[in-house]
Amino acid sequence: MQTRLMPSPREAAILDTTELRTAFLLEELFVPGQLSLVYTDLDRAVVGSAMPTTQALDLGTAAALKADFFCQRRELGILNLGDTGSVVVDGITHDLARHECLYLGRGCRAIRFVSAAAATPAAFYLVSYPAHATHPTAKAGRAEANRVALGSRDEANERTIYQYIHEAGIRSCQLVMGFTEFKPGGVWNTMPCHTHARRSEVYCYFDVPPAQRVLHLMGEPQETRALWVADRQVVLSPPWSIHCGCGTASYRFVWAMGGENQAFTDMDRVEISALR
Repeated sequence: MQTRLMPSPREAAILDTTELRTAFLLEELFVPGQLSLVYTDLDRAVVGSAMPTTQALDLGTAAALKADFFCQRRELGILNLGDTGSVVVDGITHDLARHECLYLGRGCRAIRFVSAAAATPAAFYLVSYPAHATHPTAKAGRAEANRVALGSRDEANERTIYQYIHEAGIRSCQLVMGFTEFKPGGVWNTMPCHTHARRSEVYCYFDVPPAQRVLHLMGEPQETRALWVADRQVVLSPPWSIHCGCGTASYRFVWAMGGENQAFTDMDRVEISALR
């Protein structure tokens, strides 16, 4: 498990392109046949992936967690970005199709990831935060998600938000998780942009065509920076940073948050005219 320590706003403002990407972008998280984990000091989140091919992958603990098993003091959100697979939790199998979500609460011990077919593996995206209470394992797909339609065609941001783990959906301690997809012609997400000082956020861009990119904007509102992001790359977004993006083609992204509260609408809007 790698460790990422976040720069301060002042430090981030003077980083060059390579340093900025090294600090905030996870470029090679999804590797076929491997389980990858990154620990960050942003609300002590762990971000990872599991792409089982010919063999199952087991989620063990790591020295940095000082735990007997991964979910001893943690909760875990899993969203499948690939083909059909299964998550086996303490001997119980949960099948996950593309875009389906599974929540695992504190106390789940044995966690194993399996793909239905090695040639077309599942791509399990993982986000974990510390948990102070235990909530039951729960699964949700598109039909069970709370759907929120936002944006307009004129603003090129017409989109649907699928909320899976949230206050009125799958219960958790602090994790909030879902994904957003765009209607034809929609490329902007979260504009006007915002910050939320009470929570950090993690963005995983996926279904980005190979030759296309998403321009992710970050930084303080008056000191913005840009990251060019490819398919299945992840941006770590501190509470002080804006987070919005625009794709050169259609794409989707998983958003996940942890921190002081779970209110999806708790954000501090930044007017477009105030951006620098």
